[in-house]
Amino acid sequence: MRRTALRNARLFDSAAGVLRPHSTLVIEGERVVAATQEPIAVDDAEVIDVQGRVVLPGLIDAHVHVVAASHDLAGLSLQPPSLVGAMSAHILREMLHRGFTTVRDAAGADHGLQEAVRRGLYEGPRLFIAGQPISQTGGHADMRPRGVRGEGYFCSCAGMGLMGAIADGVGEVRRAVREQVRQGANHIKIMAGGGISSPSDPIDGTQFSMEELRAAVEEAEAANLYALAHAYSPRAVQRAVQAGVRSIEHGNLVDEATLRLMKTHGTYLVPTLSTYAALAEEGQRLGWSSAMLEKLVVVQSQGALAVQLARAEGVPVVFGTDLLGHMHGRQNGEFALRAAAMSPVEVLQSATITAARLMRQEGQIGQLVPGAWADLLVVEGDPTQDLAPLGAPEQGIRLLMQSGRVVLDRMAA
Repeated sequence: MRRTALRNARLFDSAAGVLRPHSTLVIEGERVVAATQEPIAVDDAEVIDVQGRVVLPGLIDAHVHVVAASHDLAGLSLQPPSLVGAMSAHILREMLHRGFTTVRDAAGADHGLQEAVRRGLYEGPRLFIAGQPISQTGGHADMRPRGVRGEGYFCSCAGMGLMGAIADGVGEVRRAVREQVRQGANHIKIMAGGGISSPSDPIDGTQFSMEELRAAVEEAEAANLYALAHAYSPRAVQRAVQAGVRSIEHGNLVDEATLRLMKTHGTYLVPTLSTYAALAEEGQRLGWSSAMLEKLVVVQSQGALAVQLARAEGVPVVFGTDLLGHMHGRQNGEFALRAAAMSPVEVLQSATITAARLMRQEGQIGQLVPGAWADLLVVEGDPTQDLAPLGAPEQGIRLLMQSGRVVLDRMAA
């Protein structure tokens, strides 16, 4: 089995949030077998001298939509799945090359994309999928335009696109969740409140009854999975937390009382600041309605504050972006946006160990410890002090490995 050793590394211990200078990292095949500051024999390995550079675990983005090749989500759901898959391949490759070796898809990707990445047919991050999001009629993932009746308008039967699985009542919700489990979901996405990009739901509204929310969580847990909830307002977040979801996606409008409830229940917060920054610049040009743009102003103004409040209340904060179409290229801009509300170390942890814990993958990803996947970045500068190298990955990343395979090598540049 091939052995590789990285010497003279300042290794980021993501659990402790500190750099370990003079470290050696040893990789056998796809896994880390040693990470130590002690002398270790590596004569039988290919040795890479990183010359005192910082070595980070591969980054994790816990809220992406790899099939969102367009901001026109309704139109995307009408595209042939083969075309959506081809467009997604480009998105996946670019995410990996920006340093994200694992992503959690928050709805849209299917098991076919996941398998294509696993087999190496598509180059991309390790992919965890939700399948279709679970939405009530008129909820955030019900993309049928007003005036359209019935369910025959959309053809996303192959599981591609972000059209929701529409479910009303406890029985339908259970069936919808079970269908995502049958299709290979790693987690279940519930639309628990209003959204920006949907035409018929207020941003501060709630969706699903408590019985429906609990049913969705119960079905996820019955399959040894967990539920994540799209929600913005305190009321929507509180109901989802009380129902037992593991993470709140977005959560821009949360208050201290809501965050204390999240802390009590061990709920994670996954803010997505970069999508609001992108849409604030481009939403009008892309044809967003005045109602959608008004909702955008409300949530964008509260995003960084929500992160600050979550930190103060001890709620674990996870890295996510939620970008669409050509805006995927702004993914690494999330680092600078979070720097206004978190320390550089906290931001790094949000994109490594904290994300891994949310995904129940601690010891596998987000850490460089024996037994973990050999996903890593060698970067310039010291990102524990300044996140700029990650904000500009084409200059900041000198070496990128995924599962022990070199993806990018700029060490000699």
